[in-house]
Formats: sequence, C-alpha cells, structure tokens
Amino acid sequence: MSLQGQNIVIVGGSSGIGFETARLALQQGANVIIAGRSEEKLSKAKFHLIGNVRTVIANIVNEAAVKQIFTGLHQVNHVFIPAGGLTTGNILETAPNAFRQGLEERIFGALYVIREAVPRMSTGSITLMSGKLADRPTPGTTMTTVGVSAVEALTRSLSLELAPIRVNAIAPGWTDTPLVSNILGTQYETVIQTVIDKIPVKRIGTPEEVAQVAILLMSNGFINGEILHIDGGERLV
Repeated sequence: MSLQGQNIVIVGGSSGIGFETARLALQQGANVIIAGRSEEKLSKAKFHLIGNVRTVIANIVNEAAVKQIFTGLHQVNHVFIPAGGLTTGNILETAPNAFRQGLEERIFGALYVIREAVPRMSTGSITLMSGKLADRPTPGTTMTTVGVSAVEALTRSLSLELAPIRVNAIAPGWTDTPLVSNILGTQYETVIQTVIDKIPVKRIGTPEEVAQVAILLMSNGFINGEILHIDGGERLV
C-alpha cells in the first residue's frame, strides 16, 4: 500500500527513528506532521526534510499540548509514537517523580495522542515503541522495563478495542540514535563494542532500519496486534 497523500502524525519526530520515519514517509508522498518538545530540533528537522511537512511544539505529557498537534487536521491515516526516554537508576535511589515521568511519557502521553487521533481515523494504523527490555530487563532499568512492557500490553489490547484501526509496536534493540549517544556519553565506544561482540550480526542498528519497520506497519494492512523485534538477533543470545 502506498502512503501517497496520506496524513501521518509522528510524535517524537525531530531526530533519530522518528525523523527517519518522517523522511521515508515523505519520499512516498505522504503529508507528515512531526511533534516534539524542542523548537530548535523541530526547525532543524524541517530544514532537512523534503516534502509536505509541518512541525508542532508539544510535550505529550500535557494533554492540552497534544490537542494542538491535531488542530485543523480532520483526517489521520497513521500515527507513530517513538517518543519516550530511558529512565535509569536503582528504584531505592530514584526519586518517585522520575518513576512518574517515565511512565507519563510512554503510557499516558501515548494515550493522550491516541485519544485525539482515533476520532479522526476510520482505518489506518497506530504504531507504538517498545524495546528489548520488555524481554530482557537489566538491573537499573526497572522503570523503563515497566514502561515498555506496558506498551506491549497496550498494543495488544488496543488492537482489538480500536479495530479496524490496526495497532502494533516496534521493539528495537541497540540502535545508533542521539538518545543512546547522550546516555552513554564518553563511554559510548566502550559500551557499544561490548554490545556488538554479543549481537549475532556484529553491529548495532540504524535509525533508518527501525524506520523501515515503521513504514512497513503503516503500509501492510494485515499486521495487527504485533510486537516486531528489530535487534539483530540479540534476544536469542
């Protein structure tokens, strides 16, 4: 199915996986709305994108701000929500507000977006973002593990509740995104080399490779309620 002329909303589309998804959708002739918290990042993204693209400054944990994303948009064909950070730290040493922030971004923020989008959709798709921690948690990532696991449960439930709108999720493994780079900082090269040694394909993923899966989930009308893993086989080792 071509995305030509379809309206696609990407929340968290100013960089990384969201940006690459916007780029690929625009190449197919879609109309793309990207939302994010940083005006500077959105402006930079728009400068580098070619096609009918609109940007909206919005923090998805703010329900009123989410409404602004859809202002003047009468029809939505696809929604992609890659927004959501990584909350790290031992639960005994992490402030409760940090717990709430992580869940608000991944779960409540996604629900705010979905509630605004669905009345503008008759078919089409919603794609959420999970992650490898849902299957293979590690110490110090409990709240992110809870968040991505909840995303997968939400995906399965909404795929039935919102039908015929399709709802799926992507669960990336290690991917070379600005988020990963910022979190690892000066330890990036050391950590990534350790990771690469364990992954069967001997490299980490690229944002474009994950974006290709997002486009697939928009284009294929028979995929519903699925969690697609794109991790180079990391879950198997």
